[in-house]
Amino acid sequence: MKKIIIRIALVLVVLLFVAIVAVFLSLNSIVKKGVETVGPEVTKVKITLGGVSISPLSGSGRLSDLFVGNPEGFKTESAIKVGDINVSVDMGSVMGDTIIINSVKIKDPEITFEGGLSGNNISKILDNVTAATGGGKPAETTEPAKPGKKLIIKDLTVEGAKLHASLTLLGGRELTLPLPTLHLTDIGTKENGVTAGEAIEQTLTPLLASITDAVKNGISSIGKGVGELGKEAGNQLNKAAEGIKGLFKK
Repeated sequence: MKKIIIRIALVLVVLLFVAIVAVFLSLNSIVKKGVETVGPEVTKVKITLGGVSISPLSGSGRLSDLFVGNPEGFKTESAIKVGDINVSVDMGSVMGDTIIINSVKIKDPEITFEGGLSGNNISKILDNVTAATGGGKPAETTEPAKPGKKLIIKDLTVEGAKLHASLTLLGGRELTLPLPTLHLTDIGTKENGVTAGEAIEQTLTPLLASITDAVKNGISSIGKGVGELGKEAGNQLNKAAEGIKGLFKK
């Protein structure tokens, strides 16, 4: 009888081990599916992820070729494109209700800002996220995102970002501007975890503020250096710089 109990216990241990290994091996596909499913639900734009490679032992890994599309009505190809994202996950939290992400490092993203005085693509995406997370009044066609696992992101860095600003007030002229490094900490810590939508919102909000400053400064610089274009053109550009914050009204 004792031998039978021992054998049963050994079988259970082996089955548990196999189950754990299966979860770890499928983690990459789970992350990819999560990004491509939850992301569009809260942003209302197309989101794809080229690949995910996370070590089941260390929790360190890489996400590649993230593509965030634009809302309907905008002409540029994308809102955000990122080649490499390095992540470090607390593997002990993966099986729980709240996943702890130790760090996220987003390298050299290409961000496209398209808009005019009536609105812009980044603000529209942020509006969609806010509506989905209950922070704003949803549009008639907007449905709240389904609840899922919560997240804590201890450290998030966006570095080497390049901004492509396509502004209607400049006749479609595009400005390419660098963005300063964005560093955020303790996302979801105070709340004991936030939804994916809330994490996106807390990231997009300071990013939009950084874009605001970059576009305002970029237009102001153009306005000061257009003497050869004539005084009137310079005045128009300077006025555009003064009123640039109107582009970001929700």
